[in-house]
Amino acid sequence: MAERGLCSRREADRLIEQGLVLVNGESIDQLGVRVDPASSICLAPAAVLQRQALVTVLLNKPPGIVSNLPEQGYAEATSLIQQRTYAGNKNQAATPAPAAGSLHVAGRLDIDSSGLLVLTQDGSIARELISPDSVIEKEYRVRVAGDITPKRIQQLRHGLELDGRLLCPATVNQSGPERLVFVLTEGRKRQIRRMCELVELKVLTLVRTRIGKVHLGRLARGQWRYLGPGETF
Repeated sequence: MAERGLCSRREADRLIEQGLVLVNGESIDQLGVRVDPASSICLAPAAVLQRQALVTVLLNKPPGIVSNLPEQGYAEATSLIQQRTYAGNKNQAATPAPAAGSLHVAGRLDIDSSGLLVLTQDGSIARELISPDSVIEKEYRVRVAGDITPKRIQQLRHGLELDGRLLCPATVNQSGPERLVFVLTEGRKRQIRRMCELVELKVLTLVRTRIGKVHLGRLARGQWRYLGPGETF
């Protein structure tokens, strides 16, 4: 079910136990039942309604805010949701902010970085963004100190290793003095900062501006909005 994009593995277990998964039109309510891979598998109408109620939030994370791992003295990203610095559809403005504990970060940003951060109740969206086989692009605008040369840009694009493993090819272009644009399809820990260090460049600022087809747009720092109907990564 997770591989077909119906829901996350954890959600699948819960829905099966509730009898809300249909295999060839018949309800299945026991975990571990084997089915033919060619079988028709779908969610019962009640399960579809449950999933439609799940929310995904887009936040412009400022520097100095922790994505999801608590650090003493630093606020977590979910605290900005509870402060209701809301910048989305006015029709949703009166809707209570989702509970902090119900949101999970899908693709974190380090404490010094800013930009587009996804927090979701939907396990299938989290899997889409952060699973090891995800190929969704993430775009970053980066200001660096050091001499940007064609050779260094080429090194950043392909051939660097982190933690003994070759990095996937990246799209890296200069957008102005001290300015680079990175488009990555993987997310190693502090990847761009470490890549730049390997070619003797120092990251001064780093902003994530896009995840897949979803752009940061005019969302101001510290503000958030819901992922809109029909909006996909």
